[in-house]
Amino acid sequence: MWKIDNTPPQTYDAPGFSEPGVTGLFYDGPSWQGKPTRVFAWLGMPAPGAVADGQRVPGIVLVHGGGGSAFSRWVRLWNERGFAALAMDTCGHTPDSGSLRRDHHALGGPPGWGAYDKALEPPTEQWGYHAVEAILRGHSLLRAQPGVDPQRIGLTGISWGGVLTAIAAGHDPRFAFAMSVYGCGFLDRSPGLGLDKTDKPHAERWMQLWDPSRHLKDAKMPFFWINGTNDFAFTPPLWQESHRLPRGKKTLSFKLRMPHGHGAAGENPEELRVFAAAQCGLGEPPLARLKKQERKSGWLRAEFEAKVPLKAAELLFTKDAGMPWPERHWQAQPALLSGNLASSAIPLETTACYLNVIDSRGCTNSSEVEFLVQ
Repeated sequence: MWKIDNTPPQTYDAPGFSEPGVTGLFYDGPSWQGKPTRVFAWLGMPAPGAVADGQRVPGIVLVHGGGGSAFSRWVRLWNERGFAALAMDTCGHTPDSGSLRRDHHALGGPPGWGAYDKALEPPTEQWGYHAVEAILRGHSLLRAQPGVDPQRIGLTGISWGGVLTAIAAGHDPRFAFAMSVYGCGFLDRSPGLGLDKTDKPHAERWMQLWDPSRHLKDAKMPFFWINGTNDFAFTPPLWQESHRLPRGKKTLSFKLRMPHGHGAAGENPEELRVFAAAQCGLGEPPLARLKKQERKSGWLRAEFEAKVPLKAAELLFTKDAGMPWPERHWQAQPALLSGNLASSAIPLETTACYLNVIDSRGCTNSSEVEFLVQ
C-alpha cells in the first residue's frame, strides 16, 4: 500500500509558526478526495557545537498520540539529546497554545483518530493510510537534511503514535530502530479505544487494514517497547502479543502503573534516550535485554544480557482475575539477583507476573509476562 520514496517531499513555509531553535513547515502529503494535502511539522537540529565539526548527527521521527499534535518541545528534547528531530501532525492540524480543539487546516486531509466509521471507504482515502504516509514522507525529509546521518534515524510514537509507529516500522526498513510508548496492536480487544464498540463490518475491515498486528511481522529493526501494568487501552496480553511479532531484537520495559500521556510521562523515560543513543553509537551502553526465562516449580527466573551492572530486581504480580486489566491491582516485591539472573518465588494465587531488573543508571527492563490465569 505504501511505497518508500527517498526523494524528500516538497516543503512550504508555515507563517506564524516560529519558535526558538525549531522550524515550522508544511510538506506534501498524498492526495485526498482528488485534492492535494500538506502535513505540518516542526524540524530541529542539535545546537552548534553539540557534535564535533564535520560529523553527522543521528535523527528521530516523533509521532504524537491522540489529542496531541506536532510538539515543538518534544523536538527540542531530542535535539538536546544530540538528535535531529522531526515531529509531524498526523491529523491535518496545526499546533496551538495547548487546547485539545485544534483547527483542521485547509489541506489537512482526513481527520483522525482511528476513523473506524470510515473503514469501508477506499484505503487510500482513510486516515490510517495518510497518517502512516506522513511518517514515511517525514522520514524522507529528515534524511535529506544537511548534517543528518540517514543510516541512524529512528522512530518513536506515544499511544496512538505508538500504534502508527508499529505500522510504519513494518513498512519502512530504512529506520534504524523503533520505540513504541504504550501503543500496540490487537485493538479490537482494547478496552479503551472504542473499536470493540464499533459495528462488525467496520471493525473487521479496520482490523484488516490498520491494526498493527497485521504489520509488525515485517519489522526487522531493533524495537523498544515501554508500557505500564494498568494502561487504560494497551493491556498486558495485547502488548505482549504485539511485541512478540517483529523479527528484530526487542527490549522491554514494563513499569508498575506507568502514567499515560505526553509530557514527562511518555517523553521523558530515561530508557528511551538510552536505547536510542546505544543504537546510534553515541557512547551509551545498551539497555538490559531478556535472554531467557523459565517458570518452574513455583519460581520465575529470567536471565538478561547486560552491559551495565544490574543493581536490583523485583517481581511484579497480580492476584486479580476475571476483571478488566486496567482495574487489576499489581504489587512489587524484591527478587533475588545474582549477576544477570533474576529470580523469585511466585506468591500463591498469582494470576500474572514478571521480573524487572534495574541497572546502575536507574533504567528498568523486563521479562515477558507469565499469565497463570487470564
